[in-house]
Amino acid sequence: MTEPVDKVPAAAVPPEQIKAIPVRHYGRWVSGAVVLALVVMIGIAFSNAKINYSVIPDYLFDKGIVSGAWTTLYISVLAMVLGVALGVILAVMRLSSNPVTSTVSWFYIWFFRGTPVLVQLLLWYNIALVFPILNLGFYKDEMNQVMTPVLTALLGLGLNEAAYMSEIVRAGIQSVDEGQTEASHALGMTQGQTLRRVILPQAMRVIIPPTGNEFINMLKTSSLAYAVQLPELIKKATDISSTSLAVVEMYFVACIWYLFLTTIFSIVQYYIERRYARGSSRNLPPTPLQRLRRNLSQWGSFRRPEVAR
Repeated sequence: MTEPVDKVPAAAVPPEQIKAIPVRHYGRWVSGAVVLALVVMIGIAFSNAKINYSVIPDYLFDKGIVSGAWTTLYISVLAMVLGVALGVILAVMRLSSNPVTSTVSWFYIWFFRGTPVLVQLLLWYNIALVFPILNLGFYKDEMNQVMTPVLTALLGLGLNEAAYMSEIVRAGIQSVDEGQTEASHALGMTQGQTLRRVILPQAMRVIIPPTGNEFINMLKTSSLAYAVQLPELIKKATDISSTSLAVVEMYFVACIWYLFLTTIFSIVQYYIERRYARGSSRNLPPTPLQRLRRNLSQWGSFRRPEVAR
């Protein structure tokens, strides 16, 4: 008989090192090359266009352009305040068990969401054809004198925004669990106290993000007030272009100002959303500034990270 050969324990044999072969994504390289080629083509087209780019910095801080940007910001803020205030009222009316208030709110939302903002602005601008005289008892004047471009833009933009804000607020209110309302009523709170102290504070986490988007959209939608002779950014840029003959250049100036305003308020919106997200997330993600500081600190360090053995 042959003697049995001693088997080497499996644990004594070192395992072979695994060689991970990354998957090649050829589609990424192709799509990246196509996008880069399109960007280069667009850049070449704009560089060869008959546009005098050198005059853009000259008009960027022109007195008329700055006043137009201020008017754009001014009317956007006022219209948004009106839209938010009226939107909350319409949302509460829509959720009311009273069929009259609920129907009125639904009809308001249906009308203002279903018609263009430009048409609403023009209707307010020509409201004197329907009501030639404004008579409030304590105040009486011709409607043409009352309905100034500022008031026309405020009503046209604000009332239209209220229809959208009412749906946003309604969605936020309905996102709060019904048990919160029942618990508040059990503590003796009235319907109004429950709404102010319990429901709306919790609904703000859902309401804030779309509200910020609506305000940024309002900054751009306010350019439609050009049709009712409001001296906002587009109107001022067009007036300057008619005398300087730099039509496209002035549109570029207006675009730069719109990008500046929307960027500022996008940053503000980000931090407001972050504040209201504290109650739903234990560990908030780092802000862009915090990520930048962390990356700079890592790049500025010459120490090699320790390799796990």
